[in-house]
Order: sequence, then C-alpha cells, then structure tokens
Amino acid sequence: MTAASVDFGEVRSAALRIARSLIEAGHETYFAGGCVRDRLFGHAPTDIDIATAATPDAVRAIFPRARGVGASFGVMLVPHDRCSIEVATFRSDFAYEDGRRPGRVRYGTAEEDAQRRDFTINGLFEVPSDGRIVDLVGGRADIEARLLRAIGDPEDRFEEDRLRMLRGVRFAARFDLAMDPATEAAISARADRLGGVSRERVGQEIRRMLADQGRVRTAGLVESTTLDRAVLGVPRATAESGHPRLVAMPESALWIDALAAWELDRGTADDAVERLTQALVLSNEETSTLRGLLETRHRLLEAWDRSGVAARKRLAATAIFPRACDLLATEAPDLVAGVLRETDELRSTGLAPTPLLTGEDLKSIGLIAGPVFGRILAEVYDAQLEGRVRDREEAISLARDLGDAPDAPQGSQCDG
Repeated sequence: MTAASVDFGEVRSAALRIARSLIEAGHETYFAGGCVRDRLFGHAPTDIDIATAATPDAVRAIFPRARGVGASFGVMLVPHDRCSIEVATFRSDFAYEDGRRPGRVRYGTAEEDAQRRDFTINGLFEVPSDGRIVDLVGGRADIEARLLRAIGDPEDRFEEDRLRMLRGVRFAARFDLAMDPATEAAISARADRLGGVSRERVGQEIRRMLADQGRVRTAGLVESTTLDRAVLGVPRATAESGHPRLVAMPESALWIDALAAWELDRGTADDAVERLTQALVLSNEETSTLRGLLETRHRLLEAWDRSGVAARKRLAATAIFPRACDLLATEAPDLVAGVLRETDELRSTGLAPTPLLTGEDLKSIGLIAGPVFGRILAEVYDAQLEGRVRDREEAISLARDLGDAPDAPQGSQCDG
C-alpha cells in the first residue's frame, strides 16, 4: 500500500529494502498477490505487498515504526521514505464465521498462505532479489492458459468470503480470462448468497468493474452467473440480448455513466436511482449524477423538439448535459447530432449569461420579497435567454409588468 503521489519506482525500491531486511534477519519473504499477477499479465503494478514468515512482533522489532493495520490477521504497515508497504505474515485461516473473515488465524508457511488465497492468479509469490516466481497453486499455468480458477474447492473459497464471487467476475473481465467451469458453476449456485455481503463492499466492486475497460464483459458475466439479482436488486427485465448502449459508451465514460447505460440495456432504469442508491450505497453526489443522467436523457428524447429557446438553453447549460448526450447517443445518435448542432447555434447568443436582474432589483422597484420573486426572476431570465429583453432597463420593465408593481418601492400587489 502506498501514497498515491509516489511513483512505482519509489514503491519498488522501498519494498526491496524492506524485503531485504526481513530476509537478512532470517525470515522467508516474498512479494505477493496482485503485484506479481499484474507483472505476469504485462500490466504495470501500482503497489507491492510483502508476505513473510516473520510474525508481527518480529516485523516490529526490525521496523520500530511499523504499525498494525490488521494485527489479528498478521498485517503490518511499514513506512519507508515516502512509502508505506503492507507486510503480512504467512498464515492459515480457520473457519470463516460471517462469509467475510476467518474466525481466527494461525501463522503458517508460504504453502499454507498460498492455499488460503482466492484465485490461482492471485496466489503467486515473487523472489524480491531476482524476480523468480514461486508458484504453489498452478497460477502461472492458468495465466498462460488465460483461465480464472479458484484455489482448491471453489465452493469452499466462496463460502469463506462471498465477495470473491464478484471479484472473480471482475478479474475474468479485466484480464480477459475464461472462467474455469467448476469456478463459474460455484458462483452461479451461490449467487443469491451475495445478498448477505456488506452493500458498501459490493458497491466498491461495481465501481471498479465499471471503471475498467472490461466493463461490457463484466456486465455479461454478472448476468450469466445471476449475480445481478443480488448486486443490482433485480434481474434483467428486457429480452434484448447483449449490452448495445454499454458497448457504445465512450471509453472515457465514468463508472456512474456506464451504470446508467447498463440499467437502460437491462430495461430496469425506471426505478434505478432509488434502488441503486441502496444496493450500491451511492454517495449523494453519485445519486444526483445518476438521476441527472437519466432525467436529462429522457428530456432530450421526449421534450427537446417541442421546447422553446429558453428551456433548451437552460438544459444545455447544465453540467450533466454533455454526459447525458453521450448516454443518449448510444441509442439515438442522429437525434443527439441534431441536438448538438442546435446547441451550437444557441451558444452563439449565450447559453447561460449573467441574469440582468436580481432579487435586490425587484425590491428596488417596490416588490415585496416572497415566493413570487422566483417566478418573476425566472420569467425575466427566460426572456433574456430568448432575446426578448436585451438590457437591464427592459428587464425591469418586464418585471414591473409581471409583478403589477407601482413605480415607488412602498409596497406591491404581487403577493396576492
């Protein structure tokens, strides 16, 4: 684990020094897990984890500034220069009590540590000094065969931590792997048990999946294994095959935009905002964005053609408008092309100019503050957007007409 601002060269250098110190103290030590997997797949690792025979007390004796981040599981965080490297003691897990974490652990050997991991591609070790691979689970052969396979009995692995089912789908999509039949069958057989997993953890997995270039394959695997019912709250509602909208989304699309496209492909977008806010524990901002994408898409599809200049300008000036256009373009590209042409024309006269009037201006002409202020300001701004008022004097004149106000600021008839 590392600080995001530190480049990988620094991370590897720090990890090598820490590993060397552990080895020199007589402890069998390897780089482990994702960093080894990513290197073998030709991906650039982002951090390095260390697995060692050294117990947490031994790690602390060598690195006095080390602190426990999972002390009961033998995990220490060792600071070095600007980096912090996770160092975990080889262990063997006992029975998992909650479908997430073991009831207790026993420090063990490298072989036992490899066997407790989830998938063979994640069970590899690397000798820090020379990069040799230590493969105790057949992971290297599976990488060469481009196969995702659970270590040992897949049913046992998924009972230990049910989120592994969703992680398996993510790994298969990310690295373009075929799924071992027994592994895939075990996921499908236990898909409904994912419903008992923390929604925060499920949501984080979906964020990672949909932010990745393999998101279309991810969507297909989530549905084919029936994980979608537990993940998204409902099964697919449409009989259409494939994910045409998700396929057509720009590669640069953010994960929440991809989620909106996926819901449209599934035919489940009507209640998506409330359902997914709970199912994936969306933040307020994420909920607002999802709602904005779907509602703006609907307005473009159903109301743009019959909207006036002011309504079009107001919509085109919103931050969500270009992203909603990208979403709608996956199903109605010609319509969106027309919308964008018309938006360019509207932009020539200003999509969101500074309003000519404020509430203080309304007070200055005798209007009394109240709910009517909003209506008058909105109507005057619409007139400004449409070019019916061009300066402050014309705006004030229209406001007087709308508020039926006297010239003097003593009072107003607009409250009634």
